[in-house]
Amino acid sequence: MGLRARVRRTAVLAGAALLVTGALAGCDTGPGPASSGSLDWQRCEAREGGAAPGPEWRCATVEVPLDHAKPDGDTIGIALIRKQATRRSERLGSMLFDFGGPGGSGVEILPRAAAAYTGLGTRYDLVGFDPRGVAGSAGVRCRGDEEQERAYREVDMTPDTPAEEAAFVEDGADFGAGCLRLAGRILPHVGTTAAARDMDVIRRALGDAELTYFGVSYGTELGATYAHLFPERVGRFVLDAVVDPTADAVGHARNQATGFQRALENYLSDRGQDPQEGTRRVAELLRRVDRDPLPTSSGRQLNENLAVLGIVTPLYSRSSWPRLTRALDEAVDDGTGDGLLELADSYNGRDASGHYDTQNHAQRAISCADTRARPTAAEARALVPEFRELSPVFGPFLAWDTAGWCARWPVEGERDTPEASAPGAAPVLVIGTTGDPATPYEGARRMADELGDGVGVMVTNEGEGHGSYDGSDCVTSLVDAYFLDGKVPADGYTCS
Repeated sequence: MGLRARVRRTAVLAGAALLVTGALAGCDTGPGPASSGSLDWQRCEAREGGAAPGPEWRCATVEVPLDHAKPDGDTIGIALIRKQATRRSERLGSMLFDFGGPGGSGVEILPRAAAAYTGLGTRYDLVGFDPRGVAGSAGVRCRGDEEQERAYREVDMTPDTPAEEAAFVEDGADFGAGCLRLAGRILPHVGTTAAARDMDVIRRALGDAELTYFGVSYGTELGATYAHLFPERVGRFVLDAVVDPTADAVGHARNQATGFQRALENYLSDRGQDPQEGTRRVAELLRRVDRDPLPTSSGRQLNENLAVLGIVTPLYSRSSWPRLTRALDEAVDDGTGDGLLELADSYNGRDASGHYDTQNHAQRAISCADTRARPTAAEARALVPEFRELSPVFGPFLAWDTAGWCARWPVEGERDTPEASAPGAAPVLVIGTTGDPATPYEGARRMADELGDGVGVMVTNEGEGHGSYDGSDCVTSLVDAYFLDGKVPADGYTCS
């Protein structure tokens, strides 16, 4: 139930993929089981709670090893979706997308977001996929809707007493136990390294000699992992809204406390409020809601956990700031929480009937498979003063989240921080937005440095929000020129 960078459900973000040579069927696609023509593209079926995408979209499944260390062992299917390039005679190859999360379904998101990529779709086949453990690719589920609802309602994510603290940790452990019970076969194998290896199988199945890739948010970490594993197969890569590869679990939480507080202050300034005074008022609202949850017209109550998520959600995009204003004004002036609850439900993937999607389940499983860190409640408690100083609004929530997220997780994590060095790879465009709340700007510079000299090409977008493509004309033009014409911008380029 943590506060993690999550795929936006409105105005889906984007990124693009760099330097690819003509990737045509018949090129050397490297070793491996899949080859061009091995995919059986069929009309896509509607998924639960949604409609089938239009007839221009086709779906397929590629088989990959459950455990890449045992290539002849059990396999799982990775779900794919594709829209072919509209100018077939000028086709450059396939462009693979990951929109982040982790846990976001590319099969579901790409058709909804495709209008943003119309130009790129003239010369590239647009391809989305569900990473392993997500939705149509052996998707992880850890608990049912009633259990999820009860946890959001009853578990205090910023515990104030020993009893609340014990319940908080126990809920985290119960979530992990549910993952093991319901998804035990896949659970040890959902990490980012395995997903990056799956991407190379996808590349071969598409018939491309190099991978062209557009990664957003967590998709930047996935893309950097691929570049580290397969630097010689990196084509045109764009990483937008960049995860800091030098941050461990606590460092990531610290970065987010800084980023969301910065975004909140920018929002308050835009409203004509003093950022410090406005922060104090929001923090006071959260304290009041913790003591006395707000009623809503649905009969549900808005508690502190949900109020924090309701405030977080519109900070992902400047276009959502008016919704935050209306929701905060309602909570303060009317004493009701409908607006913030609606925003929190969007973040949590809850529909009007009370059904939750499983992105949070996959997100947690992937994160805990990646990181070895398992901070204790005592260690989290010790972080609270520092984190509260960073952000009176979000800091305590994020400090406690370090302990609750992977509490007594049944699978061991792989590493402390991701490896992103990619010596010899083609240039990778790394785009950081100065007001990004979820993946703060400073992480983009660190990613560019980690990729290595001559590989990481840093681009600064001076603006607000989580991601920049289709939100900044400058960034969109620059990325399109890179993908379509191979024009690499100067390292340090700024879009203002």
